[in-house]
Amino acid sequence: MNDELSAARARIDAIDADIQRLISERARIAQQVRDIKLRGGAAGDHYRPAREAQVLRRAMQRNRDLGSPLTDEVMARLMREIMSACLALESPLVVAYLGPEGTYTQAAVYKHFGHRVAARVLTSIDEIFREVEADSATYGVVPIENSTEGVVLSTLDLLAGTPLSICGEVWLPVHHQLLSRQQRLEDVEVVYSHPQSLGQCRRWLDARLPRVTREPATSNGQAAKLVAESGRGAAIASAAAGELYGLAVLAANIEDDPNNVTRFLIIGRQEPEPTGADRTSLVVSAHTGGRPGALFDLLQPFAGAGINLTKLESRPSRRAAWDYNFFIDLDGHQHDPLVAPALQTVRSRAAFFRILGSYPRAVV
Repeated sequence: MNDELSAARARIDAIDADIQRLISERARIAQQVRDIKLRGGAAGDHYRPAREAQVLRRAMQRNRDLGSPLTDEVMARLMREIMSACLALESPLVVAYLGPEGTYTQAAVYKHFGHRVAARVLTSIDEIFREVEADSATYGVVPIENSTEGVVLSTLDLLAGTPLSICGEVWLPVHHQLLSRQQRLEDVEVVYSHPQSLGQCRRWLDARLPRVTREPATSNGQAAKLVAESGRGAAIASAAAGELYGLAVLAANIEDDPNNVTRFLIIGRQEPEPTGADRTSLVVSAHTGGRPGALFDLLQPFAGAGINLTKLESRPSRRAAWDYNFFIDLDGHQHDPLVAPALQTVRSRAAFFRILGSYPRAVV
């Protein structure tokens, strides 16, 4: 048995050496790519969302073809970190997110870009937009919707007026922990968290802490930081936030829906090329006057072309009383042969029309 174990370990050591050699070779080629681009006049941001999405999808397909015992998600995460390290050799990215440290938005940053980006902490969603608009950050990551609590209204409103584009999306499974310096649930007098998280844990709080005050915070990370600094109450936040701020888990996975997922958007100046698995987001408004069927006229071209709409939200346009913007997500890229004519028809019928971005759908 000892000989067999020694042989297996020796084989692992040899494979590790091969892996390291190949990663180093990939890094050197990344440097060559940087030099080629610089000679061609390209400078600054070398990140290509479409290219990275295709690399990850191929890695996941190879994982299945090889019958790997690793899941596709694990393989994609490993590949993402390798790509992140190599991209940092080409052009380090500054990515703005809603802080403080320990938020789910920070987790979304690392899931999408890997850990070799320069993640910049900001205090509000509108500040993220401003930093990217001013080129102080290359990209921003903002929450757009949760599978149980719906859309983040401030993000929608900011998207309508920004010159930036949506370059990508991240789907992040969310598991909430009740974090505190207290030792018992009975000692908790107030719970802090982002309003969306309070909503996602409403039934648990009603059943377990019905008389406890619920205080909204600007982010879950901020809630955890507040509890850590004050020593009072509890925060609903991630396990990572608990570790970061030295808080104990009083109760784990307290979200009402175990399939709780938050979707985040990547905002920047890139306009990704089609990958064959894309999403397009746009904002439109109908002509005012209350004409029956005005909204139908805007949606009908998509149905006629067989295009699947995945989201439809309305928000006051702020141009006039009772005038609304309609935010639409659809499957496909704006340059796809089926999608482009439908978008052109909608543009001709709309009072206001703007494509917010076409981008690769979340890989995992």
